[in-house]
Amino acid sequence: MSIYVGNLSYEVTRDDLVHVFSEYGTVKRVYLPTDRETGRPRGFGFVEMEAETEEVSAIEDLDGAQWMGRQMRVNKARPRQ
Repeated sequence: MSIYVGNLSYEVTRDDLVHVFSEYGTVKRVYLPTDRETGRPRGFGFVEMEAETEEVSAIEDLDGAQWMGRQMRVNKARPRQ
C-alpha cells in the first residue's frame, strides 16, 4: 500500500516527510513528483511504510493536520491508471 500526501507546501523535502512519517513506523520510500518544466515540487507526494498497520495509523492521525502552514490531505493512494 502507498499513502498519498496532498496539499503540501512547495518547500517540503523528502527528509521532512521521512521525519513526520517515521513517528508511525519505518518509512521505506518517499516520492515527491516535480514539474517537468520548472523542476519545482508539485505539492503532493507518496510515502510507503514497512507495515500496513503503520500506514493506517499515519493516515488516521495526519489527514487534515496542519503542517508547514497547510492542511495536509493524507489517504490511501489509488493505483495508477
